[in-house]
Amino acid sequence: MSRSQGSGSTRQLPVGAAQPAPPPTFDDAGSGSDRFWSARRIPAAILAVLVLAVAGLLLYDVVAVRADRPAMHWRRSLARELAERPLDDTWVLVGAGVATLLGLWLLVLAATPGLRGVLPMRRPHPDVRAGLQRDAAVMVLRDRAMEVSGVQSVRVRVRRRKADVRAVSHFRELDDVRADLDATLADGVKGLGLVRRPALSVRVARPGRKG
Repeated sequence: MSRSQGSGSTRQLPVGAAQPAPPPTFDDAGSGSDRFWSARRIPAAILAVLVLAVAGLLLYDVVAVRADRPAMHWRRSLARELAERPLDDTWVLVGAGVATLLGLWLLVLAATPGLRGVLPMRRPHPDVRAGLQRDAAVMVLRDRAMEVSGVQSVRVRVRRRKADVRAVSHFRELDDVRADLDATLADGVKGLGLVRRPALSVRVARPGRKG
């Protein structure tokens, strides 16, 4: 505890008093994070099983040949076909095409993050990383749209770069409903806290005639 000396008067100053810091918001958050990467367990498991099966079968055949047993029929046939068939043969081209497509598929899986259903959110703290499911974002925007007066039903589709909203209004002027939807949904998209805010596309129509 200390005392400040001034012109003939003293007062006590609190020790260790600190004002609480305001909670971080998405507006003052740091830079965004990249997309979440998928573990891709199914393709990895399939590839591992295939490689293990082929390697095990080939190893068994090599050991059998070393033990003075004849090579398996499939390996003798494959070696003969590879030696005799020309490169422009139909089956050779088909096999090469399949192998090329499989290799390209594996390269795409290795170079792309995947998990398209998870939208990365902004990071108020550097040690915290969060993502939002697309279904959750759709639900939030749909609930916000249904709060607008005159909206009877609404369909929402959220993608990484765009949010499509199709609303049906049974009263009020369509321009007024669309303006309220634009303002409400813009605030809703901002509140999602996404790294990349999707652009809004709002359409409002009257309900179709029955019968």
